[in-house]
Amino acid sequence: MKKQFNRMRQLANQTVGRAEKTEVLSEDLLQVEKRLELVKQVSHSTHKKLSACLQGQQGVDVDKKSKKHPLTTLAQCMVDGAAVLGDESLLGKMLKLCGETQDKLAQELILFELTTERDVIEPLYDLAEVEIPNIQKQRKYLAKLVLDMDSARTRFYQSTKSSGLSSNLQPTGAKADHLREEMEEAANRMEICRDQLSADMYSFVAKEIDYASYFQALIEVQAEYHRKSLELLQSVLPQIKAHQETWVEKPCYGKPLEEHLALSGRDIAFPIEACVTMLLECGMQEEGLFRIAPSASKLKKLKASLDCGVLDVQEYSADPHAIAGALKSYLRELPEPLMTFELYNNWIQASNIQDQDRRLQALLNACEKLPPSNNNNFKYLIKFLSKLTEYQDVNKMTPGNIAIVLGPNLLWTHNEGNITEMMTTVSLQIVGIIEPIIQHADWFFPEIEFNVTGNYGSPVHTNHNANYSSMPSPDMDQMDRRQTDQSRRPLSVATDNMMLEFYKKDGVKFFVQRKDANCISWTET
Repeated sequence: MKKQFNRMRQLANQTVGRAEKTEVLSEDLLQVEKRLELVKQVSHSTHKKLSACLQGQQGVDVDKKSKKHPLTTLAQCMVDGAAVLGDESLLGKMLKLCGETQDKLAQELILFELTTERDVIEPLYDLAEVEIPNIQKQRKYLAKLVLDMDSARTRFYQSTKSSGLSSNLQPTGAKADHLREEMEEAANRMEICRDQLSADMYSFVAKEIDYASYFQALIEVQAEYHRKSLELLQSVLPQIKAHQETWVEKPCYGKPLEEHLALSGRDIAFPIEACVTMLLECGMQEEGLFRIAPSASKLKKLKASLDCGVLDVQEYSADPHAIAGALKSYLRELPEPLMTFELYNNWIQASNIQDQDRRLQALLNACEKLPPSNNNNFKYLIKFLSKLTEYQDVNKMTPGNIAIVLGPNLLWTHNEGNITEMMTTVSLQIVGIIEPIIQHADWFFPEIEFNVTGNYGSPVHTNHNANYSSMPSPDMDQMDRRQTDQSRRPLSVATDNMMLEFYKKDGVKFFVQRKDANCISWTET
């Protein structure tokens, strides 16, 4: 009890008075002491955050880490999916290849995490939780020894004063000897501890370059992991692209013409040949072909079937307007017009030539400058449109009317204006380009075979205008009929009607659509 009381009194004296407290560390070591705490905090927080970055379970062997690693489970999921879909499916092939790649990436990541644990995370833990705390613990022990030394010294000096001796004389007797021995022993213990602590502190300062190397190791391990991962991904990318490029079942709408032809091994684009050959069988006498809007759902279905290369000729032969709409959509959705952006100025300049013979020659020169694939498909289409005009007494589609409807789908500028601008000079020029080419198709191009592959065609032609599914019922009143008619037309059809009215004002002869309660007719204006 007395010993505890003395200890409390010593602490009180050291804390309150502080006059007798001895500082045994140099100024440099005191700075090191402050730095120790900062390094501990930084190392602890870095260790914690870096451990959180690991995807696998920390502190387990490779096999256990591999089984539960997220990338490993993803790889297994992909491989299982590939087995379900099979190699005959593009998705199956891609899943298998990607699954194998993910598994290899998982192994690289696991190796990276194990190396990071060994070379970075564990050393940081030792620094923050073992090495620095040991030094700090030793520092606290030194403080206790200093307290003991100061207390022993105080008791000895108090004994000297009570003996009445001068400061330069030493007290004698058993008690004095005991106090002196206690003071010297405390000073000796303090000195040993101080020297050991000083050595550890200086060692800490000297080893800072080793501690810094932990972070260098982290970057080196990351660099090696990413380098190997990149090599792995770069090695598999060509295989993935090869599967994509060699897969025949690619959509053709909205894709570059060259890409579609190269992939399918065709000279004429599939939608163009399929639609043209079907229309030759079932649509040449359809009134207003390319002008009357088809059923939106039927058009969407036909475009989708053309996109995946599956076509029921028998089904669509009953609706030539849907076939014509699909052909117009394909031409319009090409990333570059069939007549190309590059030759746009050539076409416009040719249309501005007043002399007919020179204008035709200029148009022929522009045709010859088209890329081979564009030239083949343009020639194929023009020859079909020329043949369509042979039935113009029935279908009302003259070269001029065809040029109005299809011209904007064959040639346009990079920056198209609004509808009003499309109806002005540029639209007139496009019509002035397409119309004479259709009129003189035999002079521009030799005879060609329409059914290139021999896969298309429809058995019997009938006129479907009378029972066309998207036409309004004759029982509707005039207001309802007008609303129904407008709601079923896409923008391109509405634009065609506006262009017809514009050209009519300009004195050009066209067949304009007339409607009454029972039928659609075309009247020359």
